[in-house]
Amino acid sequence: MRAVIFDLWDTLIEWDAAAASRMVESVSALAGDGFRERWLAARHRYTTPIRGVLSELGVPSDALDEVCRIRSEYVRRAVVPRPGAVETLRTLRERGYLLGLITVCTEDVETVWADTEFAGLFDAEVFSSRIGISKPDPRIYLACCEQLGVEPSAAVFVGDGANDELDGARRVGMQAVLIHRPGEDPLWPELRAWDGPRITCIPEVLEVLGAGAHAP
Repeated sequence: MRAVIFDLWDTLIEWDAAAASRMVESVSALAGDGFRERWLAARHRYTTPIRGVLSELGVPSDALDEVCRIRSEYVRRAVVPRPGAVETLRTLRERGYLLGLITVCTEDVETVWADTEFAGLFDAEVFSSRIGISKPDPRIYLACCEQLGVEPSAAVFVGDGANDELDGARRVGMQAVLIHRPGEDPLWPELRAWDGPRITCIPEVLEVLGAGAHAP
């Protein structure tokens, strides 16, 4: 392996469903009844500029700035590394691995990214909102590998399995590692019989790659 590519939500950071729900409630108060349902039904919300999506879903033009501010503040609080994540990324880099990120997200994430603890830790960052495609589309994995300058067969993908991302990685020739919380089943029922490597915290990536192993 020459590269390690990570998912973001529920992989490098926690997904706080309660905080997300409170954010949507705040937005709904400005966007009108039924906004939550309209948002969840909008499959393009992760691949299209956010202001356009919000307008399309009924957010009044005079409320757009405030809605974007609410969303940005929520994302800023949410993008906080899980324990050991930053240290593991730095250790991987010290061992010679190239680091990639592939995340399905609204552009709010990219907007605040430079202010997070993750800024500067990756050699390639692929945001679905920027590239206009989402997992498990093979092009999103190939785009990250191309930015890293590696073949998919020389990369391992680490994620919680949302959006069929693990099998998507495998289909382009990458190895895949499932992460889920200790003492719990994977979030997605179809992954309970996962036949590949699995970890319950980010530092365990080092064990999967081999203790003390360095990239060639």
